[in-house]
Order: sequence, then C-alpha cells, then structure tokens
Amino acid sequence: MNKQPITKPTLSFWQIWNMSFGFLGIQFGFALQNGNASRILQAYGADIEHLSLFWLAAPLTGMIVQPLVGHYSDRTWTGLGRRRPYILAGALFAAIALVLMPNAGQLFTIAIPPLMIGAGMLMIMDASFNVAMEPFRALVADNLSSQQRSQGFSIQTCLIGIGAVLGSALPYLLAEYMGVEKTASEGHIPDNVVFSFYVGAAVMVLALGRTVFTTKEYTDKELSAFHPGIEKEEERNKGLKNIISDFLAMPTAMKQLGLVQFFSWFALFSMWVFSTPAIAQHVYGLNASDTSSSTYADAANWVGVLFGIYNGVSALFALSLPLIARKFGRKRTHAISLTAGGIGLISIFFIDDPNLLVFSMIGIGFAWGSILAMPYAILADSLPPYKMGVYMGLFNFFITFPQIVNGFFGGWMVKQFFDGEAIYAIILAGVAMVIAAISVLFVKDERAAFKSN
Repeated sequence: MNKQPITKPTLSFWQIWNMSFGFLGIQFGFALQNGNASRILQAYGADIEHLSLFWLAAPLTGMIVQPLVGHYSDRTWTGLGRRRPYILAGALFAAIALVLMPNAGQLFTIAIPPLMIGAGMLMIMDASFNVAMEPFRALVADNLSSQQRSQGFSIQTCLIGIGAVLGSALPYLLAEYMGVEKTASEGHIPDNVVFSFYVGAAVMVLALGRTVFTTKEYTDKELSAFHPGIEKEEERNKGLKNIISDFLAMPTAMKQLGLVQFFSWFALFSMWVFSTPAIAQHVYGLNASDTSSSTYADAANWVGVLFGIYNGVSALFALSLPLIARKFGRKRTHAISLTAGGIGLISIFFIDDPNLLVFSMIGIGFAWGSILAMPYAILADSLPPYKMGVYMGLFNFFITFPQIVNGFFGGWMVKQFFDGEAIYAIILAGVAMVIAAISVLFVKDERAAFKSN
C-alpha cells in the first residue's frame, strides 16, 4: 500500500527571508568581483583582449563544482543538515579569497607575476562562491512547497539585488564620501577597492552565518514523508557516474531552458567583462591603454554604481514578479524582461553622458531580476525531489558553458572584429539577450501561470 504524501508546512515570510539571507552576502562579494575584477587584472597588466580569458575562471570552476556539490549535498545528512555545511564552507573560503585578491601585487611576487596570482585568487573566489551558492537553490526547493517556491525564489532574488547594490556601490561611496584614495601607482590597487573587498569578506561570513544558524532543514525521514519512495530512489541513484546519466536524462523543460540560459549568460558575461573598458573608451573618451588615470578611476567607479543600480532595480522587480507572472504567465514575463535587458545593453552605444547610463541599467535590471527567478521557478516543477540538488547543479552547465564560449572568443572578437572597441561586445550582448527572449517562448512550462504555484 502506497503512503500518502504529507504536505510541507507553509513558511512565514521571515522564515523564507532568513533562509535566503545568505544570498545577500554571496551577491555582495560577487558584485565586488563583477565590478572590479577586470579593473584589478588590468592594473596587474592584462590587455583588454585577454580579459575574457582570465574571467574563464568563473564558469570553469562553476561547471565542475556545482554538479559535484549538488550531487553530494543530496546525500549529505549531518546535524547541520545537508545543504548548510557546504554553504558555510563556501562562505569561509570566499571570504579569504576576497581579502587576498586585491593584495595579489604583494603576494609571492618574487616567484609569480601579480597577474597570475590575481587570476588564481579569482578562481579560488569563484569556486568558493559556487560551493556556497549551489545549495541555496536546492534549499529553497527542499523547504518550500510547490505553492511557495515562486515566492521563495523571488525573495532570494530581492536579497541578491540588495547585496549587489551595496557591493557594487561601495568603492564609489568610499572614494566620494569617505575620502578613501581612488587611484594608485601603476601595478597597485586603489585603497577604496581594497577596503571594499575587506568589507565584502565580513558581510559574506555574517550573512551566510545567519542562514546557516537560523534555518532548519528537513531530515531524511521528514523528506520521505513529503515524498514517499524518495529513500528508494536515493538508494538506487548513488555514485558519481549518475551525474552523467542524470544530465543525459534531464527533463524536456530543462533542455529548452538551456538554450534560453545560453544566450542570457553569454550576454551577462560580456557585460561584466567589458563594461568598464567599454564605458571608459566610448563614454569617457579614454584610450584603451589608460588604466591608471583619475578619469579612468571615475569611469570604473561609475560602472560599479551602474551595476548597483541594475541590481537595485532587479531587487524591486523581483518582488513584483509573482503578480506580473500571474497575469502574463512565467514565459512571457521572462521574455519581456529579457527584451528590456537587450534594449538596455544596446542603448549604451547611443549615450555620451555617463548619467544617462542609469536608464540603460533599468532595462538590464528587469532582465537580471527575471534571470535569477523565472528559470528556476519553471525548472523546479519539472524535477524529481530526490535529485533536486544534482539537477540544480547540472542546470549550472547552461550558465557556465556560454561564459566559457564567450571567454575564449569574446576578447578575440573585440581585437579581430571590433578593433579593440569594447562597446561592440556590449551591443553583441544586447542582441544575445533578445534572442534569449524569443527562445523562452518555446519552453514547456509545467504550470501555465504563476498562480498555479
């Protein structure tokens, strides 16, 4: 006789908030990386056409780490739960990398060039972000019923936005309002960036600690009650070789979302890598070789503020996503949001006043808010509960693969086809975002509208 499943308890807003709060810390650190890694690497001697190669550290580590963490967290049962041990470990290692990266110029430079040390710290930082990040998606799916998952991912996206706003704006705030030095001698990192990374390390540990120590995870017996038969499936699906078989047997919706993710994240990678040089050259009128002047510092700091603005827009937009998707459906909502992002990216080409770039960021914020919520809300309903972690990790393949493609060819295209003008990489990103918007309309959504969740 089959057991009847028990419905998961409905969690309060603040329980979901605490469960997702660690993402504020992750995104705080991630925003510091996005806004300043290219600047740091250029200070250590990287050419514009090589930046995308150094940024390959992020997707390469994510492609390897996230499926492994997902696989093992599905099978980890400890007194701290099965997701939280990985979240805590990732937070600690990411904090260490945040402290070390802006100091790469003073670390072991007798034997290793600062550029290589900086790239190594970027890789460690990304690996740690991925260790901490992957279990969060699965944690929301584990702890929330289908009816609350969309709310959970929206709150998570809101906190991502808040963390990103703070992290992106911090170097600018330290320089403009606290008098921290914004320039440095050639080969060194300005103090406002260095201190921002220190603050980011502390915020990451505190925010992730709040999630780890305030959130309860269900035991294996409780999950078995919610999903009868889950223990048999877990027993049958042990072993790393199943990661490959799981990938080959992924649900149809996951494959279709993969195409959407490819173009979305190809666009995002270009934006993160090339925004600073593109805006410095195209809007501020600087030469490609100028990476240490006061004007370049102003451009780089302003890019950080702009990144904070689009993240702030995404945080507010995420809170309204359930209402919008209830009216238009999840696929159309995502398509409209991605289109707004594509228009925002392309519009940068037509702007010569740095202040007007704020309007471009609004469209990008709509896209970013939806990218962080809609694909996961659609995906979660098509996944078996006993493989939630591994499939959430495998879904990361569709995030990392386009970044790897861009990493190998993005800088080469800027040099060979765009004559070193990074602004054309931003236009290409806008076109990719529009293609993603068209692609999402063909995804099979297990639930036609948000209200069904």
